[in-house]
Amino acid sequence: MKRALIACLIAGAAVLGTAAPAAAHNSLISSDPKDKTSLEVGPSTVTLTFDQEVQGGQGINTISVVDANGGHYEVEGDPTIKDNAVSAKVNALGKAGQYKIGYRILSADGHPVSGELTFTLTKDGTGTPRQVDANATPDSGSGDGLPIWVWIVGAVVLLGGGVFFALRGGGTKA
Repeated sequence: MKRALIACLIAGAAVLGTAAPAAAHNSLISSDPKDKTSLEVGPSTVTLTFDQEVQGGQGINTISVVDANGGHYEVEGDPTIKDNAVSAKVNALGKAGQYKIGYRILSADGHPVSGELTFTLTKDGTGTPRQVDANATPDSGSGDGLPIWVWIVGAVVLLGGGVFFALRGGGTKA
């Protein structure tokens, strides 16, 4: 019985001791335009600055500028990445009102990070929203690492193996 208890303790310590540390995802530290600001004229570029470098690649990072009716004003294509700043060109905005800046970037640790900012356009602009492909598949937005069940199954297998070997393990009876 003591061997089983010792095996369980060793297996538990092994699971906890070998667990990978949580990698910190990128955090947004500033934006242009700033969140919840009011503007008379819409921005020609949106720039988001993060606390770490952003990974690049075609189709990986997105920035959208959307009006209250769902109309898109960002220029089609991939945003520009320079170190920890991600920028996207913006077409002339339309009616006055609230606009949302949505983003999804690939953080330095390889995980996607998404968020949303808002700003208010106080005067009507001259732009019209661009057509968005209705057949485009939306991003699933998954990706916060391995699911918890993988860690639980791994711990159970490791613990079970430790108990098995402890009970089968050697020695003669006294």
